[in-house]
Amino acid sequence: MAFKTITREFEGFLEDRKSRFLAHLVPMDRFEQRLEELRKEHRKAAHIVTAHRRLLDDDRIEESGKDDGEPAGTSGMPTLRVLQGAELINCAVLIVRYFGGTKLGGGGLARAYSGAAQDAINNARLVPFRKILTRQVSADFAANSELERKIETLGLTVLSRDYTETGVSLTVEGPEDLIGQLEA
Repeated sequence: MAFKTITREFEGFLEDRKSRFLAHLVPMDRFEQRLEELRKEHRKAAHIVTAHRRLLDDDRIEESGKDDGEPAGTSGMPTLRVLQGAELINCAVLIVRYFGGTKLGGGGLARAYSGAAQDAINNARLVPFRKILTRQVSADFAANSELERKIETLGLTVLSRDYTETGVSLTVEGPEDLIGQLEA
């Protein structure tokens, strides 16, 4: 499966019977901070529904959808299903709802939340997801310059260099597919 992700925040919007749904699609590392900011910024909002998907180190996917007081299953899970359908990873959707005075019912809520999430995704610039790894590689002094040249050609980042009596040990970071080429 070819996952996609985002590198910055994108927004979406939906209005249904005067209820307004403001969707924020954010990178996973901004999720907690953005949720806190939205709670402060939208104190009068009825709900802030969230859904996220994150790839764990062992290649399992952690995902959740939270209803934030909406009837169970009418908001968080439909929003999560939109993330799943778009094959997004390492990102979250936060949807601020302002109640418009008319109850939407379970189906209406599900359509509204998923529609707002889909609008944010439609407005987003999606990029292919690449898993970033860190690896230790070593070379003796004679092969060190060739190793450094290969690292630079692949566009990898050297995090640290440790010199020993026999050579050098490098800690390198980069996309999984490029790290694999370094070991070949």
